[in-house]
Amino acid sequence: MSFSVGIVGLPNVGKSTLFKALTKQKVDISNYPFCTIDPNVGIVQVPDERLRQVANVVKPQKITPAIIEFVDIAGLVKEAHKGEGLGNQFLSHIREVKIICQIVRAFDDINISHVEGSPDPKRDIAIINTELMMKDLETVSKRLEKAKKEAIKEIALLEKIKNILNQGQSLENQLTLEQKHLIKELNLLTLKPVIYIFNIKEKADLDPELEKLPHLILDLKIEEEMSDLTDQEQKELQLSPSQLNNLIRLCYSALDLITFYTIAGNKENRAWALKKGFKAPQAGAVIHADFEHKFIRCEAINWQKLIEAGSWHTAREKGWLRIEGKEYIILDGDVIEFKI
Repeated sequence: MSFSVGIVGLPNVGKSTLFKALTKQKVDISNYPFCTIDPNVGIVQVPDERLRQVANVVKPQKITPAIIEFVDIAGLVKEAHKGEGLGNQFLSHIREVKIICQIVRAFDDINISHVEGSPDPKRDIAIINTELMMKDLETVSKRLEKAKKEAIKEIALLEKIKNILNQGQSLENQLTLEQKHLIKELNLLTLKPVIYIFNIKEKADLDPELEKLPHLILDLKIEEEMSDLTDQEQKELQLSPSQLNNLIRLCYSALDLITFYTIAGNKENRAWALKKGFKAPQAGAVIHADFEHKFIRCEAINWQKLIEAGSWHTAREKGWLRIEGKEYIILDGDVIEFKI
């Protein structure tokens, strides 16, 4: 199961700089539009203090954190839905990710070009959101034509969505969960959660309207430079702590994920990302596809109770391990042993 975050924005706003800082991969961050054409894809570990504490008790040979995927997508420009820039290529890539991390440049620099002449965060956000909305309008219109030919029951819903998009309004608060489920296969871009990253060079105040958005304020160049330093080097240089872990946690939360843990004897203590509300067999499938179908039951304990017990064996002796069946909904922080 892939949990992916799409890093998007206009050209030259810091997308690839953020990607490099997060993944420590060498990518092209040259100062010209569309230096990223094919998406860069990187796996990022989810920071997790609980995993370290559980490992201190279990003392495994190997510790494996949960991961999420970041995708650095080519820069978007005005009229991309009509094919400008990389147009449909960009929009097809963004369709595959689960959430959008929109990078917004909030500083001037004569040495860094801007496709609109100079940065304007409100305008630049509006350009990106308009392009996503126009692409969704195209998707819904095509689906509506097909629905009318085949007399498919969701015609009224598609008409409603088309009308909302034509008015330039957000779908998020105007559709019920059931309606969103009915159009899930359309994978609409404007229904994906969005986190805004305001890329600055020095501390600055944001417009009050932008402050209301889910966001982080980062100096991405400094974050990228810090990513090449060890913790000791950062301490010696008296640098402020990196904000990248906060970004990863924010994305994890926006993906609506929880973490559960497994212990393979003393061989591996591993954290797994799971969609909130999933049941035990679905959690098993995250580990191995066969686990979902062969699932019989599982033993589960909260990570803090396991630490209190001091070992899995002691937790069993105390009767703290819970036997759970197919209807059990996994809780954040569960340590689980699957029985198949």
